[in-house]
Amino acid sequence: MILTSLALLAAAAFTGAAVYITAVEQPARLMLPDRALLMQWQPAYRRGTAMQAPLALIGAGLGVAAYAIENASVATLLGAGLMLANWPWTAVLMLPTNKKLEGAEAEAAGPEERRLLRRWGHLHAGRVVLGSCACFCFAVLTTA
Repeated sequence: MILTSLALLAAAAFTGAAVYITAVEQPARLMLPDRALLMQWQPAYRRGTAMQAPLALIGAGLGVAAYAIENASVATLLGAGLMLANWPWTAVLMLPTNKKLEGAEAEAAGPEERRLLRRWGHLHAGRVVLGSCACFCFAVLTTA
């Protein structure tokens, strides 16, 4: 049960960060002028990736380990899959938008960059859903 608890901890940290970004940082960012909006997003995105990507892998790995070593329920394996699903979610759905925003020049930022950042925010909310569902699997379904 220790590995499942650690998987839940990683999933909760991931989800908490995703909720903060979606509910607090993104709305505040969208209140900025276009240039400042992009200038804030670019370094925040790099730093956020450095935190959230490992948390998704750690949560997935701990979930698989709990299933294999602790004979945890299939719900734990499902939680691991949901944590791992953040990688293809990002690579397939978010990466095209991310690349455009990363390559944009802040001095030339305008309505297109704002549109992309709004899209990015909606896509990022998917991470909240995946992380929350993983937490549910680790916390509720494994104890039922």
